[in-house]
Amino acid sequence: MNDEHTFRRYKDDEDTHYEDWKQQLFNEDTSWMCPTYVNRTPPCQGSCPSGEDIRGWLDIVRGIEKPPAGTSWQEYAFRRSTHANPFPAIMGRVCPAPCEDGCNRNQVEENVGINSVEQYIGDQGLKNKLTFEAAATDSGKRVAIIGGGPGGLAAAYQLRRRGHGVTLFDNHKELGGMMRYGIPGYRTPRDVLNGEIDRIIDMGVETRMNTFVGRDISLEDIEKEYDAIVIAIGAQSGSALPFPGGDAENCISGVAFLDAFNDGRLQASAKRVVVVGGGDTAMDVVSVARRLGHITNTSEKDRVENVVLGFTEHDVAMAAKRQGAEVVLAYHRPIEKMPAAKHEVDAAIEEGVIIRGSLAPVEVVLGDNGRATALRVIEVEWEGNTMTRKEGTEIDLECDLIVSAIGQKGNLEGMESLGNDWGLITPDPFYQIPDKPGYFVIGDIIKPHLLTTAIGHAAIAADSIDDYLNGKEPGKRPKVDVRHYDLLAKLGEVDLSPKEFGHEEQWGTDSADFAVHNYEDRSSVEVIPSDDLFLGHFEYSPRHRRKDIGVTAENVLSHFEERMIALEEEEVIKEADRCMSCGMCFECDNCVIYCPQDAVQRTPKDKATMGRYVYTDYNRCIGCHICAEVCPTGYIVMGMGG
Repeated sequence: MNDEHTFRRYKDDEDTHYEDWKQQLFNEDTSWMCPTYVNRTPPCQGSCPSGEDIRGWLDIVRGIEKPPAGTSWQEYAFRRSTHANPFPAIMGRVCPAPCEDGCNRNQVEENVGINSVEQYIGDQGLKNKLTFEAAATDSGKRVAIIGGGPGGLAAAYQLRRRGHGVTLFDNHKELGGMMRYGIPGYRTPRDVLNGEIDRIIDMGVETRMNTFVGRDISLEDIEKEYDAIVIAIGAQSGSALPFPGGDAENCISGVAFLDAFNDGRLQASAKRVVVVGGGDTAMDVVSVARRLGHITNTSEKDRVENVVLGFTEHDVAMAAKRQGAEVVLAYHRPIEKMPAAKHEVDAAIEEGVIIRGSLAPVEVVLGDNGRATALRVIEVEWEGNTMTRKEGTEIDLECDLIVSAIGQKGNLEGMESLGNDWGLITPDPFYQIPDKPGYFVIGDIIKPHLLTTAIGHAAIAADSIDDYLNGKEPGKRPKVDVRHYDLLAKLGEVDLSPKEFGHEEQWGTDSADFAVHNYEDRSSVEVIPSDDLFLGHFEYSPRHRRKDIGVTAENVLSHFEERMIALEEEEVIKEADRCMSCGMCFECDNCVIYCPQDAVQRTPKDKATMGRYVYTDYNRCIGCHICAEVCPTGYIVMGMGG
């Protein structure tokens, strides 16, 4: 608990809070400023690469924003969530949650467990067989999407909602991309993944599987048949080890290793495995290697590299012969600087993986047969971002297999002209490929990052594609480019939309029925910082964590069940209730209770909705600022009034 936060906003003798002259318009206890209700984007949403309205669906789960009649809160939260991201059940499990890093609750005690609530919302969507609807009217336009991973699928979803026809091309036998072939099934359970993918395909998306665009069919042929093309092929080619011996036959990439495992071809690993890297892919590799173990006395054709390269595949009967594997991960920075999610690092250590930081690879030690027998590393020290090698500290990490998880790039075979010098594709700010009208690009092929990043690209690209198909120039994107709470849409939902404006002369709009009075929406340009909140309002509230089933070094072999146990409904609601609703009223009544003039009052129930819980009687308001001072969420801001 951060004990600096009390119910006192100011310290003793502090009298310089209002430094701006516009805020100093006091005459004794009155001013010419009145409360204005201002919606701003919370940092969780500002940190979310897919731009979800996180505050919105948390407020629905906790019961502040009410669903329309006939709709459960679970479905209402699901609809709000999937407006931006059609994979809540998957993202709730595997997203490293940059939203939680940005959560203002970190200034009180600990962030809200956003991922755990999102998982519940997604699981409820699958349990209740909720579906997506395509637009009622077909545009007559057709879009080819090359790549059926999270970006390509999300683009298909967003484009079908706009009424455009979509065909997905993918070179695998099943859709999912890195969600299926890059992440092990105990993290993305296949029934969950299939359910979320099928919901998109059922919108009327055509698929052409086992089709490598550029090899089985040319881009030029696709261009003749479709009105626009989206490149969403990901970065599924791993980077080789860039030092002597790194091209040995038993040195393979992490993405290739995981692809072979998730495709079902790889049933066993090697006895001694060394993994180079520190990201999420490296964590998945070491965890899978521990689960697969090794088989004693395997034939040459059953060696891991031959299976990974597709020359052969393991018989599932090999699983019965598995023995444990020794797995070491070497990372050139200190362990605490690893970019992988901390809970994945902790889980790997619990499962028996040896993680060694501050070791820089020097070379691969080769045996007489040309195969790698060890990875030679040297201890290093860091001063800021400067690495210094400690001469004379070289050691050999003995191994039978080395897996490189140090970077990824795309396979641009057949579309080389689109690539840059790094084997990736560079878009413009609207995800169009420069000098290629009708061509768009999203996801890891731009720059390898998170699944949720590709989903965010897809939403913006869908807007750009829609403009292109309708002959429009892309519109200016908002500064804070995420999904925002829409008060006018909410008023329409509850039959409180403003009346038609008659254009006759009016003096004052505080009681007019054609205006939304005293409300300002800054959400597209401003993220609300913790400094603008009254943090002293929030009491200590422990986080409700998902439980881990406890995979250890002793039981990790052949353990492919899901590790985390989802929160129950009661826990989900309690966890959502920890949200501070930054930048939006959460109906705490502070402004009503503390107003000395009874000027701030609750809106009558038949006129109230989210964001319109209170109003100001300007015949009573003296502009004393108290309501703004006691507002926990920063929703009340003093503005010029009269």
